[in-house]
Amino acid sequence: MYKQSLVQVLKDYIKPSVVKKNNRYKKWKYGYDKDHDVVVISKTGEIGEIYEIQNLKIALPATNNVFKSSSKEKDQRWQQLEYPIELKKIKTVYEWNQQPESFKEKWYDYINNEFIKREEGYWYYNKGVPTYITGAHYMYLQWTKIDVGAAEFRESNRLFFIFWEACKADSRSYGMCYLKNRRSGFSFMASADTVNQATISRDSRYGILSKSGADAKKMFTDKVVPISINYPFFFKPIQDGMERPKTELSYKVPSRRLTRNSVKDTSTEETDGLDTTIDWKNTGDNSYDGEKLKLLVHDESGKWERPDNILNNWRVTKTTLRLGRRIVGKCMMGSTSNALDKGGSNFKKLYEASDVTKRNRNGQTSSGLYSLFIPMEWNYEGYIDSYGFPVFDTPKKPVKGVDGEEIEIGVISHWENEVEGLQDDQDGLNEYYRQFPRTEKHAFRDETKQSLFNLAKIYEQIDYNEDLRNTNVVTQGNFQWEGGIKDTRVLFVPNKNGRFLISWVPPANLQNKYLIKNGVKYPGNEHCGAFGCDSYDISGTVDGRGSKGALHGLTKFSMEDVPPNLFFLEYIARPQTAEIFFEDVLMSLVFYGMPLLAENNKPRLLYYLKRRGYRGYSMNRPDKVLHKLSVTEREIGGIPNSSEDIKQAHAAAIEDYIENHIGLLEDGYGNMYFQRTLEDWEKFNINNRTKHDASISSGLAIMACNKNRYTPVAKRTVSQVTLGFKKYNNTGVNSKII
Repeated sequence: MYKQSLVQVLKDYIKPSVVKKNNRYKKWKYGYDKDHDVVVISKTGEIGEIYEIQNLKIALPATNNVFKSSSKEKDQRWQQLEYPIELKKIKTVYEWNQQPESFKEKWYDYINNEFIKREEGYWYYNKGVPTYITGAHYMYLQWTKIDVGAAEFRESNRLFFIFWEACKADSRSYGMCYLKNRRSGFSFMASADTVNQATISRDSRYGILSKSGADAKKMFTDKVVPISINYPFFFKPIQDGMERPKTELSYKVPSRRLTRNSVKDTSTEETDGLDTTIDWKNTGDNSYDGEKLKLLVHDESGKWERPDNILNNWRVTKTTLRLGRRIVGKCMMGSTSNALDKGGSNFKKLYEASDVTKRNRNGQTSSGLYSLFIPMEWNYEGYIDSYGFPVFDTPKKPVKGVDGEEIEIGVISHWENEVEGLQDDQDGLNEYYRQFPRTEKHAFRDETKQSLFNLAKIYEQIDYNEDLRNTNVVTQGNFQWEGGIKDTRVLFVPNKNGRFLISWVPPANLQNKYLIKNGVKYPGNEHCGAFGCDSYDISGTVDGRGSKGALHGLTKFSMEDVPPNLFFLEYIARPQTAEIFFEDVLMSLVFYGMPLLAENNKPRLLYYLKRRGYRGYSMNRPDKVLHKLSVTEREIGGIPNSSEDIKQAHAAAIEDYIENHIGLLEDGYGNMYFQRTLEDWEKFNINNRTKHDASISSGLAIMACNKNRYTPVAKRTVSQVTLGFKKYNNTGVNSKII
């Protein structure tokens, strides 16, 4: 299994001369820089490295004032800075104001620097490397008390906070949708930044939701309130009501810098009404409806079960974060995923709608959020070294972990051992994948009992294909007529934006091969394989979506130089016009020299083939003899999809192929490399087939390659015929006429 990179450092993404000039005049502004398509999280006017995290480009601050904990590189790591004992004794700003001026003068710079770190972030050397953490991350590491005391530094959390800072800075973003693994620290990090933001905000509201009201309350009482209580006095605002409230934490006056020019007894400040509150709500579609929030923490959002719906709730709570077109609040959403029918499906839709590469004309994702996934190997407890980095592979000698324990085996080997031990418990295995995913597909694994087909084998193949994703087993491209002249030779041209995915090209002697029978052109490689197709007739639809056209090519056993039982072509697309799709299908048939079995309830494709002189490439339905076909079926070929017998035969064909050619086999893994088709099989519903274009198409290809299985057998009736001959019984001494 591959190690997914969390971050790429983009070299010279912005011209160095431009960076240097703008840094000189401190022109870089916090927020989205449209001219350079980068989110600037620097608050100093200067930028340094450009990170790309899940396709979001983020400009970090320029390196400045790097703290060095030791002169030896091997001893340089994150260390919680010591809180002076003299200040630790002071619990409130009121007590501070009672101190002599000489005492306060001594600590003004220390307190002011803590506010600067909180605002701008913090640089320190980590094993000789200048390392930046955001202000929110610094507050989490330095001033946040969690269940085990102080939080430990993890590189994965550093990147999480950088991404989160970019979400806060980007005026196009409503926040983040974080797909996480179990015990990644999300709840504490979210609670920490809630308190961090609330304690410096005026007239603001901060809300918490979880998979249930009880879970939201627990997060509030067990995390948010203790974090607030344990803040140092100079970060702690005046609190209203109980010291440990159960429903609402109310701050009268936000914390502010204690400078020489702003020394003031806060007991004389105006404290009418509440400035800022943090509270939680019971889980429901309309939670926080009609309110204005500065921050909404959505914990365990992938576990909302019926009747609660995370999609419906987000549609409501999204409006609480904006005023007109202006986004005034952010959402920090994070969760592992339940099984799809237990809330996971809605969270998956929300996560997929948060892809930063897919934006509308307003520059926003469909959900408004930005998706982030951190694979489990980056964040698995017990496999983080003392510098905060994961130990991916088994080290040659034990490595000291951040918890002081020695790490003798790599986290990937540990994970693979766990997976191997669950091979006989598929539902247990899928639950483990969801809790500790290494890919997004792992995170959204469904229960095996929910699928018509063998999910275990499908998932085995998907995982195997993930290992091969950086190899050249699949090529993307398009077909075209040689010289642009139709009905000549067809060529395949690789193109990263092409509509076709292919995993095998026939040898030159088999390409564009055809036969002429009675003046009609027929495919010359029918003995090698066939195509299946789920077509469409209408070029456009009212909503601009509609079903896609799907085409699959499959080989069968032959004496030619052709790999048997290989899905070699996948096409799932909806070009601007139906005619483009028809021509794509035709060129595929001609190039491979193989016939097509297509549904004839959408007949425009089949009429197109006939009109172009390729009726011989359209197979007749294999379950009926020629004289039993209807007039239309004899004219254009194809097979209907309305018959229950055909539906069952189609599903059985896919099921049989999966059992024999998908996943881990006796001689290795299957060679079905098309992930979209595998994922469509995973979700296939025989009672609602309209959404499964890939399944329809691939199933027809399997039926076409095994048409002999569906050939009707003529019934033979045996009747007695009198021939007029006498019969004799030859037992005994004398024969007797019967």
